[in-house]
Amino acid sequence: MALREIVETDYPGVQALHRSVGWPPRSLAGWRWLHANPARQETEAPAGWVADGPDGALVGHVGNLIQRFHLGDQVLHGATGFSIIVLPSARGTGREMLRTFNAQQDLFALWTFNANPLSSPLYARHGMAPWPETTHALKLGWPLALAPLVLGRALKTLHNLAPGPVSGLGEQLMNDRLGRAARLSLPPGVVPLTDFGDRSSYADFWQALKAEDRLLSDRSPEILRWRLQDPDLTQPPLLLGLERDGVLTGYALAMMAKGNTLEPPVLEIVDLEALADQPDAIPTLMAALKDAARQMGAAKLRLQTVAPRMLSRLGRFARTARPEGGWGHCHVRFAPGAPSPDLWAPTPWDGDYVFCLRPAPIPTPVRAGRTAPATSIGSKA
Repeated sequence: MALREIVETDYPGVQALHRSVGWPPRSLAGWRWLHANPARQETEAPAGWVADGPDGALVGHVGNLIQRFHLGDQVLHGATGFSIIVLPSARGTGREMLRTFNAQQDLFALWTFNANPLSSPLYARHGMAPWPETTHALKLGWPLALAPLVLGRALKTLHNLAPGPVSGLGEQLMNDRLGRAARLSLPPGVVPLTDFGDRSSYADFWQALKAEDRLLSDRSPEILRWRLQDPDLTQPPLLLGLERDGVLTGYALAMMAKGNTLEPPVLEIVDLEALADQPDAIPTLMAALKDAARQMGAAKLRLQTVAPRMLSRLGRFARTARPEGGWGHCHVRFAPGAPSPDLWAPTPWDGDYVFCLRPAPIPTPVRAGRTAPATSIGSKA
């Protein structure tokens, strides 16, 4: 079945595809936001591809998130494949989607960091290798509330036995802390980040991070502002910084998510970075995230993409984490002549988690009671 590049009139059809597989259907405004990605505007890459069925309705979709990377003064681009959906009536289209995605030129790498156990074996057949070599199957979780986690597993088991009745239960395992402004008790030096202007302390941190001899996905104020403008977010992400002598030396971005109606809420670590000469930065930020997760109503704190470098920097938190995953959810195809993979230590930021996580639904009274978002995104100046 032939694929074609996605256009704006396809958005309702892509929404229908998401609903058909139980994924949260992004709003039309959300698709416009996603496809306005500043990094993609620098290339000729499409925002994704779709497949038309005999009746004109869409039967398949694969998204194409272009990301800008920096290695010293060199600027590179890579692509994340996301939201790969193929209806049963279009059997075989998934292979064509992966072939089309992998045929892109002028990109240093093509990857997905969010493959499920069923789709994971398909990527190797299309030239994509599990990567990082030692951690491609690893996710890390830190349980915080045992009861909702146990109940969530029980509901999943019941759903497998009787999907209809259990699905009709509606949103389960909610709590009254979700969406409310949490009173965070932050470790010394950890501060909420609210200013992402081009002359902010965050901008200085990004320049210092970029000066390290690493291959880094763009975390510039411009890109961070764009990511925070996602119209489908139900609450602002949690953004924390670590200051030492008035200088920002590390930061963390986390989002409250709820995988489906039967799972408990989880605070998902989307990004966690610190300067190389700050060995205590990652553990300090992790302590702040773990406490914040409790206060915000999460049953668990989780990091879904783990590079060996991060595993080392986590310190005691690596030892106390509960390993999750168990299948190769991270796959990459590097282009000939690409920089050494050892220079890239990805976090979930480099994947599709920022926009593919299902936001935790917030009760209407809580939304109505808000007068302003908990985090502003600053300005360019």
